[in-house]
Amino acid sequence: MTTSFQAETRIPLNTSRLRDLRKSGRLPGIVFGRNTENEMIHIPTIEFHKWLKQGASGFIELQFEEKGSLTVLLEDLQRDSVTRDLIHVDFQQVQTNEIMRTKIPVKFNGTPIGTKQGGVVQVQLASIEVEALPRHLPTSIEFDISAMELGETLHVSDATFAPDVTVISEGNESLLSVVKP
Repeated sequence: MTTSFQAETRIPLNTSRLRDLRKSGRLPGIVFGRNTENEMIHIPTIEFHKWLKQGASGFIELQFEEKGSLTVLLEDLQRDSVTRDLIHVDFQQVQTNEIMRTKIPVKFNGTPIGTKQGGVVQVQLASIEVEALPRHLPTSIEFDISAMELGETLHVSDATFAPDVTVISEGNESLLSVVKP
């Protein structure tokens, strides 16, 4: 699934001009990629925030009036440490014929049996780092955790990917645990 946002290029701005840009409902960002120049942009904050709340996964189409569109992946975002408002976003440009490294979000479905025994769910890792050609990248990895009992842990090695995807994250890294409070 591809989401699209209207994007505009921007010039380097000082702190107060960036603050004004944010107040006008635009989120500053940058697009970077291999063999391309970094490009400063801004996108609509409200639309981007809605996309984040819906799970924030998959390819994004940045549509520019002056030069067509770019396909990107969300690489990083920065929030204000006090208000948690979005401050800046980084996008990685997708090169269709080059292997790219990115983080795939992990989604957990269900309520573990262990919570009925007094356990608490602890999420240690919300994404798995992988490498693949863009056409082989999954938008997310889903786990059904409803059968997990108290004391069980879900690891990166429990995820299954297509043979064309190389997992970069360590296999023994914990994704989620059901533990005693």
